[in-house]
Amino acid sequence: QVQVVESGGGLVQAGGSLRLSCAASGSIFSIAVMTWYRQAPGKQRELVAFIISGGSTNYAGSVKGRFTISRDNAKNTVYLQMNSLKPEDTAVYYCRVQGATTARSFDAWGQGTQVTVSS
Repeated sequence: QVQVVESGGGLVQAGGSLRLSCAASGSIFSIAVMTWYRQAPGKQRELVAFIISGGSTNYAGSVKGRFTISRDNAKNTVYLQMNSLKPEDTAVYYCRVQGATTARSFDAWGQGTQVTVSS
């Protein structure tokens, strides 16, 4: 069983910054990909950014240049540094972790953390 827990959400004014964290725990042998998604009210969930085991990253066009994803492999943790936040960044942010235990592969999601950006 693998658990994923996000933290760091909150209320911030436009132009401000927040740093989200996502920690995976359990019988983890390796982690291949760690991804941040977000879902705004009335909208579909969308990919924000991901980072693979080798460190390569990719971002949605709407956040490129403002958000930075990073990971600490020793802690099985991924971070999302969000700068120059805009009201349209308001959403529940979800973390997805894909990897393997010693027995099987896994694809685990966290419960989400709310980010609200006021204008």
